[in-house]
Amino acid sequence: MKYIKGFFVLFIAAIVLSACAGDGSGNNNSTEPNTSDNGNGGGEDNTLTVDLASDPVSLDPHAANDGNSLYVMNAMYDTLVQMNTDLEIEPGLAESFEQIEDTVWEAKLREGVKFHDGSELNAEVVKANLDRVRDPDIASPLSFLFDMIESVEVEDEYTVHITTKYPFSALPSHLAHPGGHMISMDLIEKSYDALDEGNDPFTVVNENPIGTGYFKYKDRVNGEYVALEKNEDYWGEEAQVDTVTFKTVPEDSARIAELKTGAADIIYPVNANDVEQINNTEGMHVKESDSASMSYLGMNNEKEPFNNVKVRQAIAMAINKDQLIEGVLEGVPLPAKGPLAPTVNGYSEDTEPIEFDQDQAKKLLEEAGYADGFKTSILAYDRTTSDIAENIQAQLSKIGIEAEIEMAEVGAYLEVTGNGSFDMFVGSWGTVTLDADYGLYPMFHSENAGDSGNRSFFKNDEVDSLLEQARKSTDEAERQKLYAEAQQIIVDEATIVPLYHSVLLAGLQDSVDGFFQFPSSFPFLRDVTVE
Repeated sequence: MKYIKGFFVLFIAAIVLSACAGDGSGNNNSTEPNTSDNGNGGGEDNTLTVDLASDPVSLDPHAANDGNSLYVMNAMYDTLVQMNTDLEIEPGLAESFEQIEDTVWEAKLREGVKFHDGSELNAEVVKANLDRVRDPDIASPLSFLFDMIESVEVEDEYTVHITTKYPFSALPSHLAHPGGHMISMDLIEKSYDALDEGNDPFTVVNENPIGTGYFKYKDRVNGEYVALEKNEDYWGEEAQVDTVTFKTVPEDSARIAELKTGAADIIYPVNANDVEQINNTEGMHVKESDSASMSYLGMNNEKEPFNNVKVRQAIAMAINKDQLIEGVLEGVPLPAKGPLAPTVNGYSEDTEPIEFDQDQAKKLLEEAGYADGFKTSILAYDRTTSDIAENIQAQLSKIGIEAEIEMAEVGAYLEVTGNGSFDMFVGSWGTVTLDADYGLYPMFHSENAGDSGNRSFFKNDEVDSLLEQARKSTDEAERQKLYAEAQQIIVDEATIVPLYHSVLLAGLQDSVDGFFQFPSSFPFLRDVTVE
């Protein structure tokens, strides 16, 4: 197994560097979070400790779209509209959000909402945020979420009109995505000052994030933890704990050990092979939640031999998903027929998958000119993706494909898969909005090749057209039909091999109550208590 090291460079526009630029606290020299632990993680001072597998890439909501960044940012920032625990869109910073014309939406903001620096949320701040995330000079990797927006206009101090280039019914779902988090005007102005001086515009926010959320930034030591404290002036229901500390604990076994000793209250993720161990340990358990994610084997469609559709189809045929799920993942996940999970609006039950058939896979390789197979590599970044890669490695060897497994840290993995310098990789995508547009457009539209989501560098004019039509349609039945067609082409072209839809597994102390995890995998921590 080969290990890739030293790639702490660009996620996009030096995001990873900005995430590593200092401890983010200005003067913090501590190497341990002050959680005043008394043996149950939470401690007598009403704290919560959450162990995550890696550091956030950035704490600027316009800079990062990786899970660990979003898990932390969701507690610090708010959006105009938000998804509740019934998976319904409801008012957030906007007390109302209505479509007043086919292409015009009106947001009326709550009055009196304060940022953590004491400044006020108003229409000018909302416009500045939505302009910033779409600004090509800022080069946000989340700009695709809002590229249908033509303009954002201030109507009065607390009213904003958002005009789209075409009718786009999924706009509320996109605005509820963490890419729609609002940061203070002061930070926006400072980020543009940094840009004018030739510096990274994301560093300013990453080092001192200021939102309106129920927690606010306290301090950080990169590679170790991010600490937040309760926002006593929150506009909505306040958090139930005084502080939350997100600790970076890469090893599965180390996270479990911290749960056992009480050094952590919640750990995520939990490997499926560790569920029984945790559930059989007194005082702790695994909480299972439905997901909107799809784990897959990605292939570089621009690189030989993966630019040959028969090679990609052969690889898809050579992988027995049931065997992988049973052998590696304790039979927990659901086998994937296509790129969307059943929890996503737009999922097609009629998608016909490429079935497991090793004999036909060998024939396809021969037709493609690779009768003797070939050598390649599979990139992974943690225990689970490594285990999956090893299983796929063994299955592909049966059709003559010799695959070496390469391991990379998360930052390096994101860089390599974002710039196309790979053969194959084990990846995943969560449809955060629970709408097919987000599940398909970033991952498979050619304009999003690379960091934005299309890490297989797939280009298909028909798929591009179908996804564009679906975006513009206001007829839900038509949208479903267009998405069904696109899903089938994506499967037939074998741009990726959809492997499975995860069940979210989080380890909790029995003393933890009120924890909820969205299908996107984002934790909702506002209502969490630790007894």
